[in-house]
Amino acid sequence: MLPSLFISHGSPMLALEPGASGPALARLAAELPRPRAVLVVSAHWESDELLIGSSPRPATWHDFGGFPAPLYAVQYPAPGAPDLAVEVQRLLAEAELPSRLDPQRPLDHGAWVPLSLMYPQADVPVLQLSLPNHAGPALQERVGQVLASLREQDVLLVGSGSITHNLGELDWRAGPEVIEPWAGEFRDWMVGKLQTDDRLALLDYRRQAPHARRNHPSEEHLLPLYFALGAGGVFQLEHSGFTYGALGMDIYSFR
Repeated sequence: MLPSLFISHGSPMLALEPGASGPALARLAAELPRPRAVLVVSAHWESDELLIGSSPRPATWHDFGGFPAPLYAVQYPAPGAPDLAVEVQRLLAEAELPSRLDPQRPLDHGAWVPLSLMYPQADVPVLQLSLPNHAGPALQERVGQVLASLREQDVLLVGSGSITHNLGELDWRAGPEVIEPWAGEFRDWMVGKLQTDDRLALLDYRRQAPHARRNHPSEEHLLPLYFALGAGGVFQLEHSGFTYGALGMDIYSFR
């Protein structure tokens, strides 16, 4: 059975400059059974309601600005999974979580950037599920629990965000050996609670974790972790690191 994953996707430049994360993602993909589809909850699809991307061939969306021209030339032409989108909608409805299909939604960089390093041939179908931005970690954990059975059907469930994410305090010249103490302390607290499966503390991270609001001025990049947590089993640290001093690049599996 496939695990669920949480991937810190970093800067969009990860697609061209994979650093240490690229080999870690490639290794993880090679070790796992090949999925029949990948379902991604990305930090970059916030919404008021649950929406499911149902395009048969979603476009590659360069949903960012100010990066070098070669990045905008990257395409990730993976097929969509409209039949699976209908199944996801059914599972959510049975759990009294209403949703709508969105046949126009392209793949944002929270989906295609890490997947381009895991499945570079773009031959695994991909669909996205949106991130309601008002209900916090509890809803994401619940959505993961509801969709966990898809792991037994060879669907890889991925939450794509960042274990720390305060773009205003990054040092764009810092090497990977530089870790701001306030970012490292938050990341270590999260890993410790994941290792002991302390759900109450994790759901209350905003109050209990050190430097929580400094690391996440808004929650959208951490919430996909709770989707993976709800969908999966036992926590496993797959990769750890930082870029730009405070942008966490951790990758976790829940097996």
